[in-house]
Amino acid sequence: MLFHSIRAFIVRLKSCGAVKFDGRCRISPGAIFEAGKGGCVRIGHNCDVRHGAMILGFGGRVRLGRNVSLNPYSIIYGHGGVNIGDDVRIAAHVVIVAFNHRFADRDKPIKKQGNTKKGIEIGNDVWIGAGAKILDGTRIADGCVIGANAVLSGQTVPFGIYAGAPAKLIKLRGAPG
Repeated sequence: MLFHSIRAFIVRLKSCGAVKFDGRCRISPGAIFEAGKGGCVRIGHNCDVRHGAMILGFGGRVRLGRNVSLNPYSIIYGHGGVNIGDDVRIAAHVVIVAFNHRFADRDKPIKKQGNTKKGIEIGNDVWIGAGAKILDGTRIADGCVIGANAVLSGQTVPFGIYAGAPAKLIKLRGAPG
């Protein structure tokens, strides 16, 4: 427990924001936590954050519930806020992006048009497959499975299985066939 308290303190100083661990967690060397100025990153009890995983708040609030696994080289960008429920499995190389670039004005560089920040909500008991991309404004309901390499935006139904780019509902968990 002391190890995690010391690690949270060191990260907090580095990130100019708050990084908090709510209990015993497994944090692999090489995992990165940065809240950003005014941001907050909160890691729930019994989370497992693997090598190369990055949680970058960019001033937004990022919350991982209890028993969440964030596997190698997955990235969470928290600009608009990311809330992840309990018992969520996030496979390797997943990217969760809680912002988007504005680009409507063709006379102005995209870099100078600012961002939208709708945020992302991920329910409980969700599995996000390797390489999936979860885009700003997405709401993933409880019990969903998001297939490997899926690109998901919008809202899902509870216990839905989604695959493809763009991701589409292919069936419900527990349904025959």
